[in-house]
Amino acid sequence: MKKLAVITMAVILSVVSSCSDDDDTTQIAQTATLSQQEKDDLLFLREEEKLARDVYLFSFDKYGEAIFNNISQSEQQHMDQVLTLLNAYQLSDPASADRGVFVNQELQTLYNNLTAQSDISLVEALKVGATIEDLDIRDIEDFESRTTKTDILSVYDKLRCGSRNHLRSYVGQLVANEVTYVQQFITLEEFTEIINSANERCGQ
Repeated sequence: MKKLAVITMAVILSVVSSCSDDDDTTQIAQTATLSQQEKDDLLFLREEEKLARDVYLFSFDKYGEAIFNNISQSEQQHMDQVLTLLNAYQLSDPASADRGVFVNQELQTLYNNLTAQSDISLVEALKVGATIEDLDIRDIEDFESRTTKTDILSVYDKLRCGSRNHLRSYVGQLVANEVTYVQQFITLEEFTEIINSANERCGQ
């Protein structure tokens, strides 16, 4: 059986560390009442970022590859940024402390399906990683179109930037294993632009 190629840990760490400036403190002020749609989007995103973190932790536990652990840490930072918004707007946090448990049943079903796929092989787990980031980018773009609040848009922009870097990382691993990922949610034009561009320093 052909041994799976793995990109060096140094490259992975470089990709993940450059994906966001999540360590920077963002000052967020509650300036207006949120619409129900804005509330729904934030609550969904909090659990969607948790889904990414939990799936990657599942894959790290099974395969021990650094990419899953490193990006799961970035997803935790993304969760924290969304939680800051929830607190600023006095919204109850839907995220369970238990791994793999979700209030939103759509996300619960998605988690179950994605971990089942990730359990098949390392390559399938990498495909799942690319799929999650592909979906995240599409969803955040939708959320951005439904708000004009600068504090929320600032967080959305950083998270979408991070997802672009994560997508580059997962696709790079798949290419190293001679596997092609076909985008499922964003357009081919956007996907090609992301993959053919350099990693970003998000928020800087």
